[in-house]
Amino acid sequence: MKGFVFHGPGQSGWQEVPDPDLKEPTDAIVRVDAVTICGTDLHILQGDVPEVRPGTVLGHEAVGEVVEVGDDVRTVRPGDRVLVSCISACGRCRYCREQSYGQCRGGGGWILGHLIDGTQAEYVRVPYADLSVYPLPAPVDSRDAVLLADIFPTAYEVGVLNGRVRPGDTVVIVGAGPIGLAAIATALLYAPERIIAVDLSPARLEAARRLGADAVADVREDPGELVDDLTDGLGADVAIEAVGVPESFELCTGMVRPGGHVANIGVHGRPATLHLEDLWIKNVTITTGLVDTYSTPTLLRMAETGRLPTAQLVTHTFPLDRMEEAYDVFAHAAETGALKVVLGGPQYEVAVRPD
Repeated sequence: MKGFVFHGPGQSGWQEVPDPDLKEPTDAIVRVDAVTICGTDLHILQGDVPEVRPGTVLGHEAVGEVVEVGDDVRTVRPGDRVLVSCISACGRCRYCREQSYGQCRGGGGWILGHLIDGTQAEYVRVPYADLSVYPLPAPVDSRDAVLLADIFPTAYEVGVLNGRVRPGDTVVIVGAGPIGLAAIATALLYAPERIIAVDLSPARLEAARRLGADAVADVREDPGELVDDLTDGLGADVAIEAVGVPESFELCTGMVRPGGHVANIGVHGRPATLHLEDLWIKNVTITTGLVDTYSTPTLLRMAETGRLPTAQLVTHTFPLDRMEEAYDVFAHAAETGALKVVLGGPQYEVAVRPD
């Protein structure tokens, strides 16, 4: 089969790799029907995630068909159409028992495309299949479902729930990429008074408006002043960081009100300054986190009933063998307008969704 292989910072390629085999009785082998590219994959290619060894197949999100299962797998069988979660869960360790699957100490957590071969291939081995794949309802299209493998649970759990968004809140989201847009969509479930999106890209700010942001701000034009104007100088109740650079984190801590919450989602490759000389007196809560995906069943039910705007985030589609082109389009989102790119079998043609 073929897969997209990381060879070191700045080096990768779509190439022949060995077919995956069952290694444990809890494994499943899934034929990939749809896969997407994550901002974390770009961080890996830049060398920001040193745990990823050269020779690893990247990717941690997929929809596909189960083709083989180990003897201990009980919840799925060959022929089932499933969502492959970005997080694998052993189900037995302390963290899994607390639904903190991202911190699994039994061999799970974020391992696909990180510590073992991932989903950006024609087939993938999924450890702990009973807790790490989800049977898909027939009405949910694969191109929509694949966004529930990572970005929607990440935005919802690490951004909206960790940030404790409540009715009447002012929520500022720094970064209007896929995660930030998913944070807008899921924050709306809690009826905030207003959502403010901050980004560099006019196209992404327009996408934020379409998804429900009440106001948008170019990061170069002092978004803190806009937040102050809209809150009578109080600041945002919740500031969600969805970029992963020091400047965006520090911007969030500067816009949050006393007693507010900063929820960091972004993957940081460089140190960020924590201005405790300003924050110590403000009763600010700062949370970080890797997604646990405990919300995936809920999000799947919402997607089945059309309550999540997943389709609006998919801007480009490609067949699997155009993986390198898809990475280039996604990596240059400012020029291409890419939000999420989805790749699949030969039925997926190269396409750009019109605005």
